[in-house]
Parts: sequence; structure tokens; C-alpha cells
Amino acid sequence: MRFLCALVALAFAGTVVAATPREVVQQAVQTIAPNAKVDEAQESVVPGFYEAIVGSQFIYVSKDGRYVLDGSAFDVANQRDLTQESRAKVRKLALEKIGPDKRIVFAPKAPVKAKHTVTVFTDIDCPFCRRFHEQIAQYNAKGIAVDYLFYPLSIHPGADKKAQAVWCSKDRTEAFTAAMSGKDPGTATCPNPINELASLAQSLGINATPTILGPDGKQIPGQIAMSPDLLAAELDRQSAALAAKN
Repeated sequence: MRFLCALVALAFAGTVVAATPREVVQQAVQTIAPNAKVDEAQESVVPGFYEAIVGSQFIYVSKDGRYVLDGSAFDVANQRDLTQESRAKVRKLALEKIGPDKRIVFAPKAPVKAKHTVTVFTDIDCPFCRRFHEQIAQYNAKGIAVDYLFYPLSIHPGADKKAQAVWCSKDRTEAFTAAMSGKDPGTATCPNPINELASLAQSLGINATPTILGPDGKQIPGQIAMSPDLLAAELDRQSAALAAKN
């Protein structure tokens, strides 16, 4: 089992007096990093702590505001990564606010019905993103709908312009597939959500593409997601587990 890494405890004198988790976290964090902004804060399953997202970092703050822990929390007895579970909840809520008008959707065609939907942060110049999309027909054939969100990385100069050209094309799915196969998408421009989506990805701690998220917001490992068979099996497993809980 992987142990906690990069766990840092920071303390300061005095007790934080605040009414809400966000206020406790904000005051504690500002004592250490005055310019830091708390994006989310809530009760944690770790006793005596709040959990919060500051920038793209996930931290834990004691309820008296004295201790800040930067790292992952594990429930050893139940072999659960509590931090990843909390991140998944935050991602799920964030993705629910991203409407279809900001996505490029590849859904199964009749008679195949969509059983599952995955959200993929993608970059036209990312080799693994291209490999994933090469199999889009196979994913769809297995009842998997794929919602793409553009996230052009800075390591790929010009990828943002390509994303914009695809977004501004008359047929986005056709233009997307062509660009993913290496064709020049042109230079069309128009209002687009690309910068907004990139900022969202960064705020959620996503720093690589493709990042594939399941319906519950959990990230699906690449070794599973890159195989239509394995991805379908994993989504079936997750769906069955959720049904069993309910």
C-alpha cells in the first residue's frame, strides 16, 4: 500500500475564530500564504478536520485552525483513498455545471443505447488523446458516450488555436476527428469556452491529458481507459457497485 507522501504540518500561534469551514480555512491559509484563495471548503471524514481546495491543492485544516496538512488521507482499515474520493465529489459537482454547449459529444448511434458517459479533458496535439479518439467508434459501440472538454496544454504551442478552430467549425465532431487525425483545422475564430475549461481543469488539479473522468467524478486510470473493453467493464463495475449501495 502506498504511504502518505509530501505530508507537511504547519502550525501557528493562536486560535482561529470563525463561523464556517471556509472562514476557518481561509484564515489559517492566509496566515501561511497571504495571497492564497480557498476555492472549496467543507467537513472532512477525517475527525477534527475540514478539507479544502486551495488553487489546485487539496489540504486539510484542523477545526481550530491550528494545523494545515498538505497531502493525501487514507482510511487504512477500509483501504480507501479519502482525498481522491473527495476530489471526485468536487469534480462531479463542477462537471454538472458544464452544459452541453461547452462540450463536444460523441454518443452511440441507434440502435446502440448509451449506458455510460465519460468526460475527457483533451488536447488536439496530445498523442495519447489521439490514440484514445482513434477508438471512438469502439467506445460508442459498447454504449459509452464520450464528452470532450478542450484543455490545450502549454507544452503544445498552438494547440489552443487548433482547439478554437475546431470549436468554430460548422461541424465540430467532424472537425474534431479530422484534427485528431493530424489534419490542419484552419484558423477560424469565434467566442469559445476553451480558456474557461482550461481554468476549470487546473482548479480541479488536472494537469495532464487525456484525463478521463467517470460519472462519479473519479479519474479512470489510463491503462483501463485506453481499452474499450476494459473501460466498459470498469464502468459496468462502478454502476453495479453504486446500485448495490442504493
